Amino acid sequence: MTTTALSTDYLIVGSGAVGMAFADTLVAESDADVVVVDRYAKPGGHWNFAYPFVTLHQPSQFYGVASRELSNGHVDQVGLNRGLHDLASGAEVSAYFDDIMRHTLLPTGRVRYFPLCSYTGDGDFQHTLSGERFHVEATTVVDCTLLNTEVPATHTPNFEIADGVRFLPLNELPRLREAPAGYVVVGGGKTGIDAVLWLLEHRVDPAAITWIVPRDAWMLNRGNIQPGMEFFETTIGTQADQYQSIAEATSIADMFDRLEACGYFLRLDPDVRPSMFHAATVSELELEQLRRIDHVVRLGRVQRIELDQIVMDDGIVATTSDHLFVDCSARAIPALEPRTIFEPDVIRPQTVRGYQPAFSASFVAHIEVTRDSLDEKNRLCQVVPLPNHDVDYIRLTLAAMTNQYHWGLEPDLSDWIASNRLDGFSATMRDAPRDDEAKQEILARLRTNVFPAAQKLAEFAAEL
Repeated sequence: MTTTALSTDYLIVGSGAVGMAFADTLVAESDADVVVVDRYAKPGGHWNFAYPFVTLHQPSQFYGVASRELSNGHVDQVGLNRGLHDLASGAEVSAYFDDIMRHTLLPTGRVRYFPLCSYTGDGDFQHTLSGERFHVEATTVVDCTLLNTEVPATHTPNFEIADGVRFLPLNELPRLREAPAGYVVVGGGKTGIDAVLWLLEHRVDPAAITWIVPRDAWMLNRGNIQPGMEFFETTIGTQADQYQSIAEATSIADMFDRLEACGYFLRLDPDVRPSMFHAATVSELELEQLRRIDHVVRLGRVQRIELDQIVMDDGIVATTSDHLFVDCSARAIPALEPRTIFEPDVIRPQTVRGYQPAFSASFVAHIEVTRDSLDEKNRLCQVVPLPNHDVDYIRLTLAAMTNQYHWGLEPDLSDWIASNRLDGFSATMRDAPRDDEAKQEILARLRTNVFPAAQKLAEFAAEL
């Protein structure tokens, strides 16, 4: 079979949230020609395989691409997110990315999209179904695979499962037609949270749920990250509280205590000290529901599931062959060492602001378009490392604050960020009424504590 030759300015590998946000900004702000290659049939990455009841954990206004709103603008009136901005469902997110590709990117005539293609490197890719081969001569390759998200539907557990054990990913929960003797949710992260909340929402007795939580985690309070001036006191106020808590902390442990006391951090059990931080985000109403589960197993990781017991790092839990195990053990984004984002002929988008991969990808694309030297691009795009352990919060927050400081020194970047819909908060702070004393006091407290907080984080980071 012959190989089809192509040429382009940018070859983007991956059309998940990162690839789509990068492409959207690149195409909007330049006249570049772009080829997008992806192994899935539609854009959206892991959203193609998301479980039916998944939603975003943070407001829809912070997700997607810069050029098109994802949120419907509603504040939820019912459910466990009531009083807060809407959270798009998995189906909505998937349809959104498909619409962006078909009605925003492709109509420019400067974007060519190759779904169902496996990229093998060096500009080569092959169509999965037809076997057709392609080679792209690209000025720059944009590798959007570093932040690939692992989902339950495609995850292989790293523990043994005996024959006969009823074991399924949470994608299959809505298809159950008969209640088991009990449910065992394996995993304490975002998918574990979603599984427990879904079971409780559908009238499962909390006593019928066993929740295996290898490590307790600090969680973010969704109420503190709401867009719009009407949430200024809680959102910007909590940011000021965060910096003040850090600045006044006498130790790392004291810092976490202060961050919990001010409402920045939440935890599942007030008597169990978290050792993990993956930035899972919950509402206070959701946390109330999670705390209804009494049988939370904290015996480390699962080693083996047998018909009558679960063998774990630090003990054994009795079970039965009639129990149903729900796999939530996949980690959304695996721990990885940060890579330099801009290198000759290669761009590797990663997070340059904590918790916001979509904004980060859009920002990296903007820097690619507006800055010339690699040194300058990398100076403005220092990687904010993904968190795993609790103390990773220190490095993450310090890196994000450092980036924000550098951006604030350049007026064109400040203006661009404030106008980018994925940013969330810059425009809210900029537009705070000058005669509103309460809001101005919050901003003054934030400014007063930002540099002492950064200094304290640097001291704590040196201790690690």
